[in-house]
Amino acid sequence: MKNGTFEVIPAIDLRGGQVVRLHQGDYGQETVYPEDPVATARRFVACGARRLHVVDLDGARAGAPTQRALVALMAHARSDATACTIEVGGGIRTEADARAYLDDGIDYVILGTVALREPQLVRTLASAFPGRIIVGLDARAGMVAVSGWFEQSTTPVASIAREFRDAGVAAVIYTDIARDGTGVGADVDGSARLAQAAGLPVIASGGIGRLADIEALRARRGDGVVGVVVGKALLSGAIAVEDALALTVR
Repeated sequence: MKNGTFEVIPAIDLRGGQVVRLHQGDYGQETVYPEDPVATARRFVACGARRLHVVDLDGARAGAPTQRALVALMAHARSDATACTIEVGGGIRTEADARAYLDDGIDYVILGTVALREPQLVRTLASAFPGRIIVGLDARAGMVAVSGWFEQSTTPVASIAREFRDAGVAAVIYTDIARDGTGVGADVDGSARLAQAAGLPVIASGGIGRLADIEALRARRGDGVVGVVVGKALLSGAIAVEDALALTVR
């Protein structure tokens, strides 16, 4: 993804084999959706999605992937006629875990906790798989949270992102935890500032509730905001999937 483009990316969060959404990252405030994860992926692709964002919430909490088989099924469910890619995160904290997902046909892996704790692993994987490693930075009040958002650090998001400027990572996904699952709007200015400070493309996540929220981020694509992850608003029907995807700029 490059400056000037903008991708709307439907999100599918997995817990216990089901599609769920959390409120502000709180596992105790969970909404479960009845649709099968594979069917959800197919529906998004049928609506025109060119990229899907999948998170193994159980894996994020456990520190290792727990739903690889299900994620692989979702990847294989894509029609050969589509150009839809999949990015996956949640509990990927070793080189073996990252390689396993990539070998399963996953296009991008998202590294969050290890970006803070083992930055050299991120660099190693980014060198081995150029353009297929994404750094996932989740923050409260600008400070990174890790281990499925259970552990709060005192490290600013921008300082971590800058470490990977020349490492060959594809992008940074920035999630404002306080906004996630709330529909109050995205951290538009914070996303743009991060892109400028880090010198990396930024995909924003958290807080999308209306089409106007997506449009506000799209307007900052010249500042390095190259996409947005949208979850609850699409799953709940607050935003029609087709309407959201129509805001993609390629």
